[in-house]
Amino acid sequence: MPSLSDVARNHTTLDQADLDRLQLLVSDWQMLADLSFADLVLWLPDTEGLGFWAGAQMRPTTGPTAYLDDIVGSFIPRERRPLLDQAYDGGRICREGDPEWRDDVPVRVETIPVRRGDRVIAVIARNTNLLGVRTPSRLEIAYLQSATDLARMITDGIFPYGGERLLSTTPRVGDGCIRVDRHGMVTFASPNALSAYRRMGLVTDLVGSRLKDVTGELLHSGHKVDDVLASVLTGRAAKELEIENADATLFLRAIPLRAGGEHVGALILLRDVTELRSRERELVTKEATIREIHHRVKNNLQTVAALLRMQGRRITVPEGQAALAEAVRRVGSIAIVHETLSESFDEHVDFDDVADRVAAMVADVSTVATSVRIRRSGSFGVLDSEVATPLAMVLTELMQNSVEHAFGARTGEDASGTIELEAHRAVGRLRVVISDDGRGLPEGFDSETSGNLGLSIVRTLVLGELDGTLDFQPRTTGPGTTVTLDIPVKD
Repeated sequence: MPSLSDVARNHTTLDQADLDRLQLLVSDWQMLADLSFADLVLWLPDTEGLGFWAGAQMRPTTGPTAYLDDIVGSFIPRERRPLLDQAYDGGRICREGDPEWRDDVPVRVETIPVRRGDRVIAVIARNTNLLGVRTPSRLEIAYLQSATDLARMITDGIFPYGGERLLSTTPRVGDGCIRVDRHGMVTFASPNALSAYRRMGLVTDLVGSRLKDVTGELLHSGHKVDDVLASVLTGRAAKELEIENADATLFLRAIPLRAGGEHVGALILLRDVTELRSRERELVTKEATIREIHHRVKNNLQTVAALLRMQGRRITVPEGQAALAEAVRRVGSIAIVHETLSESFDEHVDFDDVADRVAAMVADVSTVATSVRIRRSGSFGVLDSEVATPLAMVLTELMQNSVEHAFGARTGEDASGTIELEAHRAVGRLRVVISDDGRGLPEGFDSETSGNLGLSIVRTLVLGELDGTLDFQPRTTGPGTTVTLDIPVKD
């Protein structure tokens, strides 16, 4: 089905300002459809003046539809629907006396010209399925009167108001609807609107009261409301805002109604968002708790690392010192991940920062080859915490292994070397290559049978936890070793 922009661009001479006005209209015309209990179709004038193209369509949520099929992109020539011609040519609302019959369904049609400045740029056809019509209630009468007022404002080029930014929480007609007169007195309140105010503590009826005063009593124990809230509750400003007391939270939207250039009242749509805001507060609290847990885990790990360093300084056996230094490095790599998680709002990690910090830690902890440089290229992207923690340990072990075994025997000027860390992110996969220009793999090396504890940890983490592959090969561009990891990741 083509979009409004597609239809306008391909079949009309409407300019961008006209299209922007129509886009603003269709972004908010669900309200008009619901108040009218009718389908809306936006008809755009043909470039050659031969007829009209259907640019957009909206069905009501308050009544039966008059169109079972989508008609956007269809064409109606002039004279087939005289009401369209009359509304477009005359710039006035037109109504049909007798209903049309569509698939054995009687449909009452009304056409509303859409004005921008001094030009009619489109026509809205309001189509009411008369099979759903019954003796109107007070609610239906109030809805239809409000729809009539909005239709006149569209014809006058007043509605929709520019500058409004509709949110996902923006209330709809069915959520709750209040009608106030020019003095801010409530003339109608839907059952849902009344229920929402009752939840805030209202014990009387809304109709016949001044909405600003009633709301002020519920919010501030009778104190005067501020100017912004007063402008919404009296319907003087087209705004959205929330009101809240200890019992409930309501989201309000005011639509001022004007006729003949005069303010005649307003529609106040409202939605009870108490449960939504409560869940949001619970989520914020949960996120804060999780971050605090990661922060405390990081602190505890750093304490463990510090204790291991102290113990290492008291041991005189070189093998014991080396073992404790490795333990410090492993604990530190896990602490880096938890520190990163403590600073984020979810369980995802920007792993580039983790990789850089792990590389710096390996260089700092190492006492064998202090002149080894570690350089990173490419990007790891954002990873889940379940992947980030074992991957950080894997990188730590592999880079430390290169520092110790690729360059450990070098002396003097030969002690320098480079470790390259490359990351390649593809759809659903992460490929990591660690290469050094050291002495290379020993003859007969087999990673699966090696008794090195670090390599055993790497194999366990890569093959077991990360469900990836691990490959050791001689460096192809000179002496040294290349280790390649390939693991699945979520995009």
